[in-house]
Amino acid sequence: MNQEEKQRKLDLRYLRMAKIWAENSYCRRRQVGALVVKNKMIISDGYNGTPSGFENVCEDDNNLTLPYVLHAEANAITKLARSSNNSDGATLYVTASPCIECSKLIIQAGIKRVVYGEKYRLEDGVNLLNKANIEVIYLNPDEDEPK
Repeated sequence: MNQEEKQRKLDLRYLRMAKIWAENSYCRRRQVGALVVKNKMIISDGYNGTPSGFENVCEDDNNLTLPYVLHAEANAITKLARSSNNSDGATLYVTASPCIECSKLIIQAGIKRVVYGEKYRLEDGVNLLNKANIEVIYLNPDEDEPK
């Protein structure tokens, strides 16, 4: 097995783990999970949800996402700020493609690769990452057989 195949298998594993991590989210409309990996070690994790100290309710009575709900990527990146780790050169695994706001955080955090498992209708986040020369990979773990 060559290095490229090994990396793909590793990417799929971490993406499946991010999908499992998304199950921690209290959001009803969509559950998203993210992992930040550096040197084959998970250094941070996140899922979409409300800020610390807020009630774990993500949607209003009309089932619209509340404006203060954090995305999984934002939670994982800001969690790093409270740790002794840094994300310079790391890979972010996220179950859905990043929005433009999260893409700005990804760039500023020094993350060099983003692997995501579900395409979102808006592509401005992915386009911004490409513009910043960040490697962006779409992999659907449901389409690939775990080996």
